[in-house]
Amino acid sequence: MSRKRHSVRIAATLAALTLGTAGLTALAPPSAHAADGPEPSDTVAKLPMSSYAAMVVDSVHERVYVTDGQARATNSQVHIYNFQGQKTGSVAVGTVPSGMALSTDSGTLYVSQSSAVLAFSTETWERTGIVGTATAPTCPRDVAFAGGKEWHAETPYNGTDCTNFWSGLYGSTGNTLVNTGWNAASRLRLESDPEVPDRLVMAQTRSTTETNPFVTFFDASGDTLVRGPERRFADAQGQGGLDMKDVAQSPDGRRIAVADAAYGTRLLDTADLSDAPVPYQPLPEGAKASAVAFSGDGTYIARGASATGSTPDLLVQPADPASGRAPLEFVFEGALDGDRVVPRGLGWSADGSRLFAVTTDRTTTEYWLHIIKPPAAQYDSRFTGGLSTTPGQPVVGEPVGIRGRLELDGPAPAEPARVTAVRHDANGDRKLAPVEVDPDGSFTVLDVPSLVGDATYTVSFTGDVTHRPAEDVSLAVTVAKAPTALTLRAPAEAVRSEGLTITGTLTGQGRALPAGITLSVVRTDRKGTGTLTSAAVAADGTFTVNDLPRAAGQVTYEIGYAGDELHAGSTATATVRVRN
Repeated sequence: MSRKRHSVRIAATLAALTLGTAGLTALAPPSAHAADGPEPSDTVAKLPMSSYAAMVVDSVHERVYVTDGQARATNSQVHIYNFQGQKTGSVAVGTVPSGMALSTDSGTLYVSQSSAVLAFSTETWERTGIVGTATAPTCPRDVAFAGGKEWHAETPYNGTDCTNFWSGLYGSTGNTLVNTGWNAASRLRLESDPEVPDRLVMAQTRSTTETNPFVTFFDASGDTLVRGPERRFADAQGQGGLDMKDVAQSPDGRRIAVADAAYGTRLLDTADLSDAPVPYQPLPEGAKASAVAFSGDGTYIARGASATGSTPDLLVQPADPASGRAPLEFVFEGALDGDRVVPRGLGWSADGSRLFAVTTDRTTTEYWLHIIKPPAAQYDSRFTGGLSTTPGQPVVGEPVGIRGRLELDGPAPAEPARVTAVRHDANGDRKLAPVEVDPDGSFTVLDVPSLVGDATYTVSFTGDVTHRPAEDVSLAVTVAKAPTALTLRAPAEAVRSEGLTITGTLTGQGRALPAGITLSVVRTDRKGTGTLTSAAVAADGTFTVNDLPRAAGQVTYEIGYAGDELHAGSTATATVRVRN
């Protein structure tokens, strides 16, 4: 039986930092346990900007570079933060910054602005180079570093409709601009990764002029770019075209992940850009993919989303979707968190110890930098002692508890673990509501069986970020019919010539008794046994039996209900002394 996924939600507000005019002020410093232990932690810095362009993670110097994307600003900066969320400096970059890239050795930071791509030493922060661009457009440009060279995509258009104008791919040799000749309709987005140093990924954005965008990549190791496979996603009817918001490469170079707002997270094989054999599970309902990033050690993938309310904005899970482990979900809500992950707003440290996420509010005028620590280790889990039911005999239409125990190695999770269960019977499979596991490991899954006969309950724990999945445990049961009961009220004595009346009530457990029930009535006296006229049961379960006894003495009346598809039968007797 396939495993059923579930998710563990973590409140992503363990700490918050805000930056004011007087410097960095800690509002709620993270606890030592949250920072050092295996449980996830989230430190948040308020970014001093009202727009966003790009973020780059520098693991060599343990820094995060973030810049705004104000179209008319003349004093834009690259803001520099350490891995603890503290701002340590800034670099002025002039007007309209839009893209950043770090050299493979982390020695040079490339920043695109309105008229050039600037190069800065990450040791001295002196400007070490400037590459003049083909034009001075108002449209933003992406920057990447692959094959030991800087690359950028440029839209030579001075206006506001940047998405629907063609873009060209350029490189540089020293401070000299090089036109690669590659171009396409609509804006081009670039991605490079120091773990795959000679590959340049290029993806096209959707526009009114290009409804079936592509993803491709280049070998940048030589003097000229050599294009590899290319993939478009629309079907023959033009449906399913890519709405790319971000793209990332796995550190081993075997996979490319695409944050597609129209689809979710696509996982592609780099051999031919076909779909990977096992896809990632869909994002939660209502969430649209906005960002994606693999951890530097290849262990995790982070999937950002644009979502509202309690819908998760960020999922952190194993990079291998075949692991079956549930993702860790983050919900960013309110003034301390932002409301959603911005496009291209995720990045990891090289060792996978920290995830950096930029979030924004609904008006996209405020921004936050989250520094998230995944757990340091994973631990085993297992079900122990088998399963049992309470009550011991499951009855159709009546609540039954499936009880068991889950054992977790390592530290206790920050939030209770949850198990899921499936009931299999003649009608097929039915998923039951997930339940939390008690601190002692015990749990009770509730169900109300709807069918008489054999059923099997299978309980699963799909794991979380700190625990591996447990092997499923199953229990076969036989679901019985619900019991019924007859209650009689009869006189102790009666006069034969006057007749007698017996009243009673039929009750049943489980689902409601069917309408139109009739009860059998059998009379036994000294002349023998005979069947009388059946008694009709009213809607409230009551009934009446009238009889004119045929003989004096002890007369016994047996009232019986034969039962139905969901209810067992029952009988009751009453003995009356009849006098002449």
